[in-house]
Amino acid sequence: MLHQDKLNRINQLAKKAKESGLTLSEAKEQKELRAEYLKGFRNSFKNQLHSVTVVDEEGTDVTPEALKESKKRNNGNTH
Repeated sequence: MLHQDKLNRINQLAKKAKESGLTLSEAKEQKELRAEYLKGFRNSFKNQLHSVTVVDEEGTDVTPEALKESKKRNNGNTH
């Protein structure tokens, strides 16, 4: 996940954007920080999904095939 300093900076820039607007360099910085945040969030969420197994009432594995395939593809990756 993103370091707290970067999260604080995202919030500062969002507040400034609402109050008085951002300079071009601040807008670029905001865009880059948001992209970095979203990348980390998506990776974290994907890792969480890869730990899920869906079972029905009888205990049968009914995990969607797309998720099973994604787990297999990701099995060799350490990210």
